[in-house]
Amino acid sequence: MQTSNKITFLAATGLLAWMGIAAISSMAEDSSTMDELAHLPAGYSYLTQQDMRINPEHPPLIKDLAALPLLFISGINFPSDVKAWTEDLNGQWDFGTALFYKSGNDADKMLFWGRIPMIIVMLLLGLILFFWIRQLWGDNAALLTLFLYSFSPTFLAHGRLVTTDVGAALGVVLATAFFLNFLQNPSLKNIILAGIALGIAELIKFNLVLLYPFLGLTIIFWTLVKIGRQKIKNFFLYCVKFAAIIAVAWLLIWPVYAFHVQNLPAEKQIKYVEVFTQGHPAGKALIPFTLFLSQHELLRPWGYYMLGVDMATQRASGGNTTYFMGEVSAAGWLSYFPLIYVIKEPLALFLLIIFALVYMAVAIKRPPWQESPKRLKSWLAGHFTQFAMLLWIAIYWAASLASNLNIGIRHLLPTFPFVYALVAWATMQWVPTGGRFKKFSFAFVVLILLWQAITVIKVYPSFLSYFNELAGGPTGGSGYVVDSNLDWGQDLKRLAKFVKQNNIDKIKIAYFGGGIPKYYLGGKAESFKWEEPQKGWVAISATLLRGGQSVPAPGFNESTSHFYWLYPYQPVTVIGNSIFVYNIL
Repeated sequence: MQTSNKITFLAATGLLAWMGIAAISSMAEDSSTMDELAHLPAGYSYLTQQDMRINPEHPPLIKDLAALPLLFISGINFPSDVKAWTEDLNGQWDFGTALFYKSGNDADKMLFWGRIPMIIVMLLLGLILFFWIRQLWGDNAALLTLFLYSFSPTFLAHGRLVTTDVGAALGVVLATAFFLNFLQNPSLKNIILAGIALGIAELIKFNLVLLYPFLGLTIIFWTLVKIGRQKIKNFFLYCVKFAAIIAVAWLLIWPVYAFHVQNLPAEKQIKYVEVFTQGHPAGKALIPFTLFLSQHELLRPWGYYMLGVDMATQRASGGNTTYFMGEVSAAGWLSYFPLIYVIKEPLALFLLIIFALVYMAVAIKRPPWQESPKRLKSWLAGHFTQFAMLLWIAIYWAASLASNLNIGIRHLLPTFPFVYALVAWATMQWVPTGGRFKKFSFAFVVLILLWQAITVIKVYPSFLSYFNELAGGPTGGSGYVVDSNLDWGQDLKRLAKFVKQNNIDKIKIAYFGGGIPKYYLGGKAESFKWEEPQKGWVAISATLLRGGQSVPAPGFNESTSHFYWLYPYQPVTVIGNSIFVYNIL
């Protein structure tokens, strides 16, 4: 069943072309999502001011890439005199609003060009994933991996936006691939390459500090199952070289952060450390080290990097106000990520997972308790890459379940490439060996993939609102979760088009996102008191609507009933599955 190289590359090109075209054409009408309001203006400020006072809780690399095209747009006015820049500590939302909407700039033009590098990052991840899996397991596994990736509604949704999650997935793939190559051949060249890959990952997203324990554990297991003699000696040598890899990564972090704090006053950096690490014990634990680095000029770049790690750790522990299945909480739910994973990923993927597990169970034949240590060691030795992928998935999922920050399936994206690769590898184990059912099994897989493609294409251009059949499809998702799973503010421009097409003079709007209603609707947009019943045209973002038609979870004391008065009414339409529009007579 191995396809020719020409057909393989044509198919891979077609899949990536679909991804790129779908991303560019669908994002053109998207207004700013919530995080883009912070990330793109922050990146522009970094490149033009060499000052990272805005949005330090995320590393700069992705934001820098997004802002690069903006350097070629003439006439962008930088709001250097606004309070959010001159006085506030991390006034990211007000600064983003000032740059986009209150300084005479073209917000849509900035957003469009800022998103292009993000799409390139998404396509680059697909390309790297394809060639790596092809090298490991052949053409068919590589093509199936790329298909699952290119028809992933979550990657299609977030790969078009100026956010760090898709970049984080790229960082994980790079760091893991180069580290496994280092384990096989621990040469100086591979130490440097693994260090550069790790450094890039750490410059993309702070939660990728989880790569440190992950890579450390892979050394332990590699020594146990792949090293025949002198295990302790070899383990020690690997640890020394791992330290060298970390050193290379930190040497890469230094010049990047040195550029970004070049014009940030040292006293402001110290103030940031003192203020932003006080709110939670998770942040306080690293204060002495972060302060020490920040107080020495040569070490300041590392100090600002550590400030970001502190802030990210603190935010993961502190949580965020979230709606989930009729409740609102800031403390999070243990069932949050498992449920959204089940309803936000295509059912076709889960079918392939189930069939792969059944095949593996049958292939094992003997009960797992018979000679289990010996058999496990043998399997690990022959399938170490698969094991490493599973280990990363387990570590990242454990950290996600322990976190109180429940704001979207996008936070699981760093595990998705390995899930797709493992599913593809396992599928290729049972499809070619189907005996007299060989053609049937192949046709069955093709039908499953066709089903996935159709369900994803049907939701175009609203990839962010994708939910599978278990949730009732895109129209049923808001009953389960909202925020970046469904409604991140992306449909404000489409609401403006609806208002224009229907000759609506005035519409009351409760909007969640990175846009400003009056920027797109002018005087037609009106605000209102949410808890007071209204007449006429009313538009409410799904995130706000569900949050105002819920009950508070134990320990949450804010109002969750301000939109109860809307229960008797049905929306005239739902824009992009995310903005509910009513005409109340």
